Amino acid sequence: MEPVFDLTIIWAVIIAFGIIMYVLMDGFDLGQGILFPFAPSEDARDVMMNSVAPVWDGNETWLILGGAGLLAAFPLVYAVFLPALYIGVFLMLAGLIFRGVAFEFRFKAKTSKYLWNWSFAIGSTVAAFAQGAVVGAYIQGFAVEDFSYVGGALDWLTPFTVMTGFGLIAGYALLGSTWLIMKSEGDIQAWAYRITPWLLIAVLVVFALVSVWTPFVQASVAERWFAGISYIWLFPLLALLCALWLVRSLHQRRDGSPFVATMGMFIFTYLGLIASKFPYVVPPNYTLWDAASAHESQLFLLLGLLFVIPIVLVYTAWTYWVFRGKVKAGAGYH
Repeated sequence: MEPVFDLTIIWAVIIAFGIIMYVLMDGFDLGQGILFPFAPSEDARDVMMNSVAPVWDGNETWLILGGAGLLAAFPLVYAVFLPALYIGVFLMLAGLIFRGVAFEFRFKAKTSKYLWNWSFAIGSTVAAFAQGAVVGAYIQGFAVEDFSYVGGALDWLTPFTVMTGFGLIAGYALLGSTWLIMKSEGDIQAWAYRITPWLLIAVLVVFALVSVWTPFVQASVAERWFAGISYIWLFPLLALLCALWLVRSLHQRRDGSPFVATMGMFIFTYLGLIASKFPYVVPPNYTLWDAASAHESQLFLLLGLLFVIPIVLVYTAWTYWVFRGKVKAGAGYH
């Protein structure tokens, strides 16, 4: 008897949700680190760090949830992605470790504070670049034979993935600047308003470059966009509308809507990427069902996640509610 629900699709939705939640939640605090060296003063850096200090570690829960779910529900993805992306994943984790340590030590440091400033900035930038390069490697595909990766350790590092890596740095910086608009005031907020249009231009330039370049690195994506599913064009259109909303919000000096508009850009770009690849989870040849674990394993783990995900959503919402409002200079969450 065939199962009533396709657990593979359910798990794909859960993991896709976890990934976008991580990108949005951790993206803006990585963005704070990317912008750290360019902040106008040490007081501004204090505000930037204090604005994310209460929530940054909770944000990374989504990375753990997505990674653990991927291992459990789609073991073939791990079997291919980790050998293909060992160095990229190592760089991402090393950057996150540097960034995490800097959070705690910077608050206590006196004479060495500048070292932790750089640790926070470099760790955030390296983690963002590595994540963007991994996305680029996923777009261009992997050399796989008989469910095993047969490429080299540096095949993921190409001009295309370098471009997507820098593109995600710009995207996270945009998330960070719009978050700072929402959470700061006075001169710090004015600085965030000034830099946000330039970051938006950088993101749109990368968006255009990826669109032009992708058909040359993965022909199947081009076929889907230009000779396949017509609704895919809805996603970049909605992303551009969010960009226009962001421009309007900046012109009107809104506090919250620039951040919401930026999140919209990320969400619709992410949905466009999924639509470009679906149902291939290990491009160019292996689908979700090829990579899936046994039905019984998926069902057992799903029963556990039915309890975990609501708890994570509730404590995440509660944390943001408790620490809502503006962050003032000289006031730290410690």
